[in-house]
Amino acid sequence: MFPVAVIEDAAAAEVSLDPVRARLLSELAQPASATMLAARVDLPRQKVNYHLRALEKHGLVELVEERRKGNVTERMMRATAASYVISPAALSAVQPDPAQSPDRLSARWLLAVAGRLVRDVGILIGGGAKARQRVATFALDGEVRFASAADRAAFAEELAVAVTALVGKYHDETAEKGRPHRVVVAVHPSVPDAPAPSPEDRKS
Repeated sequence: MFPVAVIEDAAAAEVSLDPVRARLLSELAQPASATMLAARVDLPRQKVNYHLRALEKHGLVELVEERRKGNVTERMMRATAASYVISPAALSAVQPDPAQSPDRLSARWLLAVAGRLVRDVGILIGGGAKARQRVATFALDGEVRFASAADRAAFAEELAVAVTALVGKYHDETAEKGRPHRVVVAVHPSVPDAPAPSPEDRKS
């Protein structure tokens, strides 16, 4: 099971967004059978099997093992990832394009850049898996508390100057075997983490 997977196919995205199937994906963080799941989600086993087949068809769940119980073979299933991100590629006709109206101070442009990031990394992960190679990436995630809007603006300006200097230092347009890498730096107000669902919420 992967920590996170990117859904690029529109049909797979549609399947994952169904509330019942999303619940089953959550329950399948650990292997379970249709019978086990039916008791947890309060649905008939046949109905659970129907949803599991749809999830399996789109690679969202996988068979872990088969257990023989009398005349019945029990299929133990597991989600292929602990969490999923839907790529803008799933909405190819309307996926965001950062090239339109680029504005480094626009929240909507930042959203378009983030969408492209999800799409590109999803494509890289898929290609890396096929080639059995690890994708070379790097990310920073942190938090800074500004005393004022002026401090925030000064920080953004200094950050832009520092990143521009680094890019200028290491960018080599003439490198024959060089490979371009995209650099994304974002600053936005922090959003409080949502509280984890209680056992009672998971049952509802």
